Amino acid sequence: MASKTNPFTFLQQVRQEVSKVTWPTRRETMVTTVMVFIMILLAAFFFLAVDQVLSTVVGMLLDIGS
Repeated sequence: MASKTNPFTFLQQVRQEVSKVTWPTRRETMVTTVMVFIMILLAAFFFLAVDQVLSTVVGMLLDIGS
Protein backbone atom coordinates (compact mmCIF):
# COMPACT_ATOMS: atom_id res chain seq x y z
CA MET A 1 0.00 0.00 0.00
CA ALA A 2 1.34 3.45 -0.88
CA SER A 3 2.28 5.80 1.91
CA LYS A 4 0.23 8.95 2.31
CA THR A 5 1.82 12.30 1.53
CA ASN A 6 0.69 15.67 2.71
CA PRO A 7 -0.95 18.07 0.22
CA PHE A 8 2.10 20.35 0.04
CA THR A 9 4.41 17.49 -0.96
CA PHE A 10 1.85 16.27 -3.46
CA LEU A 11 1.63 19.70 -5.12
CA GLN A 12 5.43 19.91 -5.30
CA GLN A 13 5.53 16.53 -7.04
CA VAL A 14 2.80 17.59 -9.46
CA ARG A 15 4.72 20.76 -10.36
CA GLN A 16 7.90 18.71 -10.96
CA GLU A 17 6.05 16.33 -13.28
CA VAL A 18 4.30 19.12 -15.18
CA SER A 19 7.66 20.82 -15.77
CA LYS A 20 8.84 17.65 -17.56
CA VAL A 21 6.02 17.81 -20.11
CA THR A 22 6.92 19.00 -23.61
CA TRP A 23 4.02 21.23 -24.60
CA PRO A 24 3.22 21.72 -28.30
CA THR A 25 3.69 25.09 -29.91
CA ARG A 26 0.73 27.11 -31.17
CA ARG A 27 1.66 26.20 -34.76
CA GLU A 28 1.82 22.47 -33.98
CA THR A 29 -1.57 22.66 -32.31
CA MET A 30 -3.12 24.47 -35.27
CA VAL A 31 -1.64 22.05 -37.84
CA THR A 32 -2.84 19.05 -35.85
CA THR A 33 -6.32 20.55 -35.49
CA VAL A 34 -6.59 21.21 -39.23
CA MET A 35 -5.41 17.66 -39.99
CA VAL A 36 -8.05 16.23 -37.66
CA PHE A 37 -10.81 18.18 -39.43
CA ILE A 38 -9.51 17.06 -42.84
CA MET A 39 -9.55 13.42 -41.70
CA ILE A 40 -13.09 13.86 -40.34
CA LEU A 41 -14.25 15.21 -43.71
CA LEU A 42 -12.54 12.38 -45.61
CA ALA A 43 -14.12 9.77 -43.33
CA ALA A 44 -17.54 11.42 -43.70
CA PHE A 45 -17.32 11.40 -47.51
CA PHE A 46 -16.08 7.80 -47.51
CA PHE A 47 -18.96 6.58 -45.36
CA LEU A 48 -21.44 8.63 -47.41
CA ALA A 49 -20.20 6.94 -50.59
CA VAL A 50 -20.30 3.46 -49.03
CA ASP A 51 -23.80 4.11 -47.70
CA GLN A 52 -25.01 5.24 -51.13
CA VAL A 53 -23.52 2.18 -52.87
CA LEU A 54 -24.97 -0.24 -50.33
CA SER A 55 -28.34 1.50 -50.48
CA THR A 56 -28.40 1.16 -54.26
CA VAL A 57 -27.37 -2.51 -54.14
CA VAL A 58 -29.99 -3.37 -51.52
CA GLY A 59 -32.64 -1.48 -53.50
CA MET A 60 -31.74 -3.41 -56.63
CA LEU A 61 -31.90 -6.73 -54.77
CA LEU A 62 -35.29 -5.87 -53.31
CA ASP A 63 -36.59 -4.90 -56.77
CA ILE A 64 -35.49 -8.28 -58.14
CA GLY A 65 -37.47 -10.08 -55.45
CA SER A 66 -40.73 -8.26 -56.10
